[in-house]
Amino acid sequence: MSSAGSPPGEPIPVAFQNTGRQGALALAWLNKGDNAWQMTAATLVGLQCIPGLMILYGSVVKKKWAINSAFMSFYAFAAVLICWVVFGYKMSFGEKLLPIWGKAGPALGQDFLLRQALLPATGTASYPPLAPFFPMATLVYFQFMFAALTVILLAGSLLGRMNFMAWMLFVPLWLSFSYSVGAFSLWGGGFLYQWGVIDYAGGYVIHLSSGVAGFVAAYWVGPRTERDRRSFSPNNVLLTLAGAGLLWLGWNGFNGGAPYAVNIISPLAVLNTNICAATSLIVWTSIDVLVFKKPSAIGAVQGMITGLVAITPAAGLVQGWAAIVIGIFAGTIPWYTMMVLGRKKTGMLSKVDDTLGAFHTHAVAGSLGGILAGFFAHPRLCNLFLPHPTERGVIYGGNRAGLQLAKQIVGALFVIAWNIVSTSLICMAIQLVTPLRMSEEELAIGDDAAHGEEAYALWDEGEKFDIQVTRHSESVNGASEYDDHIPLPHNIQLQKL
Repeated sequence: MSSAGSPPGEPIPVAFQNTGRQGALALAWLNKGDNAWQMTAATLVGLQCIPGLMILYGSVVKKKWAINSAFMSFYAFAAVLICWVVFGYKMSFGEKLLPIWGKAGPALGQDFLLRQALLPATGTASYPPLAPFFPMATLVYFQFMFAALTVILLAGSLLGRMNFMAWMLFVPLWLSFSYSVGAFSLWGGGFLYQWGVIDYAGGYVIHLSSGVAGFVAAYWVGPRTERDRRSFSPNNVLLTLAGAGLLWLGWNGFNGGAPYAVNIISPLAVLNTNICAATSLIVWTSIDVLVFKKPSAIGAVQGMITGLVAITPAAGLVQGWAAIVIGIFAGTIPWYTMMVLGRKKTGMLSKVDDTLGAFHTHAVAGSLGGILAGFFAHPRLCNLFLPHPTERGVIYGGNRAGLQLAKQIVGALFVIAWNIVSTSLICMAIQLVTPLRMSEEELAIGDDAAHGEEAYALWDEGEKFDIQVTRHSESVNGASEYDDHIPLPHNIQLQKL
């Protein structure tokens, strides 16, 4: 076979070869099916971030916070990517520096990105280091999506009051000193990975860490205004459901891509993910009907999320009936912590203003899923995926069954403790540079004060009106605040901000 435009008999470029003498050895490790699925799965996870959570956040808050909430996601996605390829990836999945950290370094050169993917610290006494059958660039891209999603999930606890400049500093600092530690410890070959703690696709690394860190950061940032805490109705429930739908379907890449291959574990994980999410949604909605006498669309979204979160640490390691059981727990325990314990006037859960309840939907559900993985992980499925061949859930007996449950609890406690300490130190450090919380004037106005922009162009809406809106709008609309040709309604007074 010849390349187009080349003389007959000349070989095609190496990158396009399936077989042949020239370049065959260089591409012998490449499995195009695994590579295609991994890049697709990564993009599905990316769609959870933007537009998924960006739409969900922008629509589930009050109108005056729509832009700020969506923008926090938009910024975090970009900031995490740059930090990830400059130093973050190798801190999370590179060579071992400490039992909890990899050696920082760039993931930008072609010599590194075009070689076969390898997680050098993941070798155990039973198996060599993981070496998926696709390029390192694919692995860097896939794991970036998980890191970005974690930071964006954390943002759900801080909506409606965090100073955006503080958020710009928080994202790279938290990625560096919190996320990378959890990722290396549990996935990259660190001490929890070597010990055999089960976290199939991020119940601990992503959800427990983001839920705890979000709650801690919410404590340091402080609450929303009293008025916002009393009344914080969604500005668009239909868009909230649309964002939730993107989150749900994007989770197929989240859990389906975790095995790093198109193997027999991947479709099982996808099916279990959807079974658990559906079960949890139905259970949460049913409890709402029993207690409040009305089904809630927002409640159904919460139930969907807790189901997706709870199955994540066990998705490819449990049978379908266990996914239903996990879904029942996911629809009840987080409901109780959010709707009962979270509404009591006494206690930390009510004193800390966790805007979207990420502590309940991610920290509670994530730790619950990790512990239930210690109960229901099937021995055969564990042997297909985990780095230690003797791991199994408690219900399957054996000498190590009880030990596995203990490992799950210790793993959760480590993630909780690290995030409490690291997030607190990060917030205290940022306070030395810029306030964590917006000013009272900005809190009263919202998007217009924070960004000079509003989500919906409606006259007579909002506390202030600025004809310029933002300097960027001048180039779009071709007008400035001094343009005398812009007609104004008679009841609008031009106010320079």
